[in-house]
Amino acid sequence: MNSSDLQIVAIDLAERSYHIAIRGSLFDNPLSYAELPKAQSALIVTNTTVGPFYAERLQRALAGKFPQVHTVVLPDGEEHKTWQNLNLIFDALLANGCDRKTILFALGGGVVGDMTGFAAASYMRGVPFVQVPTTLLAQVDSSVGGKTAINHPLGKNMIGAFYQPLKVVCDLNTLKTLPAAELSAGLGEVIKYGPIADVDFLAWLEANMEALVARDPAALAHVVKRCCEIKAWVVGQDERESGLRAILNFGHTFGHAIEAGLGYGQWLHGEAVACGMVMAAHLSQRLGLVDAFFVNRLIRLIQKAGLPIRGPVLSDTDNAGRYLELMRLDKKSEAGEIKFVVIDGPGRAVVRGAPDAMVRKVIDSCCAG
Repeated sequence: MNSSDLQIVAIDLAERSYHIAIRGSLFDNPLSYAELPKAQSALIVTNTTVGPFYAERLQRALAGKFPQVHTVVLPDGEEHKTWQNLNLIFDALLANGCDRKTILFALGGGVVGDMTGFAAASYMRGVPFVQVPTTLLAQVDSSVGGKTAINHPLGKNMIGAFYQPLKVVCDLNTLKTLPAAELSAGLGEVIKYGPIADVDFLAWLEANMEALVARDPAALAHVVKRCCEIKAWVVGQDERESGLRAILNFGHTFGHAIEAGLGYGQWLHGEAVACGMVMAAHLSQRLGLVDAFFVNRLIRLIQKAGLPIRGPVLSDTDNAGRYLELMRLDKKSEAGEIKFVVIDGPGRAVVRGAPDAMVRKVIDSCCAG
């Protein structure tokens, strides 16, 4: 593919290295998949929302390379990220006699990508897969880096595997059909990259948020590329989140508690993360790491993206206690101690604990009611 506007971001992981292709009109172009290994069959995994728009177009793009192209359609929504729906993928693989060279294609948002990756990691102990993310959130975050998982009623993404795709195909044209709420949810994951890694990007977002909300193609292309570059840099140093990669979870400890506490699907993931970033910023201030000016700067940016800044009440009797209970199930917790990603000055993040009493004050001050 020689188009001058094609952007490539490399993920450097030795023999598991791959690249992210970013441009419009990519996902249904057969050349996007020309370098993939030969296989008798391919399986497209999509959902009831994305499938009607794009599944047939991807099928046609793959038909010249793979003699058999099958499709499985999952229900849409975070609440469907379960064992039962994961089994729909395995059912399709087995019913169609798919072998270990079969390539899976994740066509959809973060839920489809996570479930397809987990299925690929598990089927016959590992088959190849390709990410074809169709939401902003998936393009800037969940499709990159090899995290795959399903949810458990007690905790989000607690059952899964690290498993890298063969490549990621980010077609910017798919963002044109995103509902406004889904676009804003993606901007929640976009915003996090500024505070944790790139203060200049944070300033760029402040200056260009209106253009992003209006879906300006050049602005969207810039954020997808820059977010993927930052994530590639982090993942290249810490693939399995033993240290540095945890900073990508800024806002997620609080956000995952919101999702689990309300019931998956009540808030979009990016909405919960945005609210979680507000809480994490306030915690950073209470720890003496940032000042009130920075906290308010981040809150204003989150508001401009159309995202919530007040957390929901998860318990009428002890709201902060319910948050703490859920956050102790977070993957970063160690021996029952909750670990938070906090901002250690603009553009820098660290992972550390905080006293329960301090966290309670943050939750009480940041929640509705």
